[in-house]
Amino acid sequence: MIDREPGRIWRNSPADAILLGICIVQFAGTIALAVLTPDGLWPRLGSAILVTAMMTYSVLIVNHMFVHKPWFTDDRLNALVSLMNSANIAQSVQAYQLSHVRNHHRYNNDRKRDGVTGDLSSTYRYSRDDDHAPLWRYLVFSLAASAREFVGTWASLRRLCGVGPAETTMRGWAARHPDRRAAELAQIRYDRLAHLSFIVLLAVLSWQWLLVCYLPAVAAAFTWVNVQNYYRHFGAEPESRYANSVSYYSRLYNRLTFNDGYHQEHHLRPTTHWTRLPEVAAQYQERLDEAGRVVSTVPPVVGFLDTGRVGRIAQRSSATQATQ
Repeated sequence: MIDREPGRIWRNSPADAILLGICIVQFAGTIALAVLTPDGLWPRLGSAILVTAMMTYSVLIVNHMFVHKPWFTDDRLNALVSLMNSANIAQSVQAYQLSHVRNHHRYNNDRKRDGVTGDLSSTYRYSRDDDHAPLWRYLVFSLAASAREFVGTWASLRRLCGVGPAETTMRGWAARHPDRRAAELAQIRYDRLAHLSFIVLLAVLSWQWLLVCYLPAVAAAFTWVNVQNYYRHFGAEPESRYANSVSYYSRLYNRLTFNDGYHQEHHLRPTTHWTRLPEVAAQYQERLDEAGRVVSTVPPVVGFLDTGRVGRIAQRSSATQATQ
């Protein structure tokens, strides 16, 4: 139960005001780019790259923090942030919350069982064997799934963007309590309307910019998000509570990403606020060291640069077999 003290605004920490500021800057910045980007290859390329960077950061860092620990004590303020951020990340934040918290954190990038994975974002999902799918295959199939979701959002306009009866997966993730379930499904509707309204606004401001810069940037951002997710789990052990994801401990990276590098710690304690993840690392240090987990040498969004990871995974497997 949250102690709602009179006059208290921030549910967890005033430090979340920084994240809110980033959201506002992205929202205003995207509109400014649509209005101000001049014609020409290089200006438009630069604009698309900037939108890609902002959206990727927003999905992976800002909204990842928000869906786990909403910022405000007043749920109405959280609902407003969800609307703005749905425009920022080109998808419903409430839908992201359901898929990430109630699906990914339930199954933790699980391996296939009877040919399927419980985690819809699992790196094993699109493989042809029992190992991780190759990166290219994971990216292609994941982007196709995002494209279907994007088209489905437009198709939902015929029911005012409500979650339709055919969206059984989304409905299965929604809360069981009637009031909470109704609130979550209603928020998805409002998020979708905000997302589509934002696209219409960008089209009115500059349909050329929308087609040439924004939509390719959305596809690129979703791809980078999937690269990050892949290398957050590539080589991890889904069956081990202390080795089912991959952390990266660069001090600079974690300052710039609000401790996003503490990903194994986040899987251990997903409800822990980002300011306290280093404490979780210290608390579980001995067990984490004993688990033989993979620790990345580079940020996960460029995990393909960690060329020695495959060797470390093989070395760990050999050591495990020798022990057995």
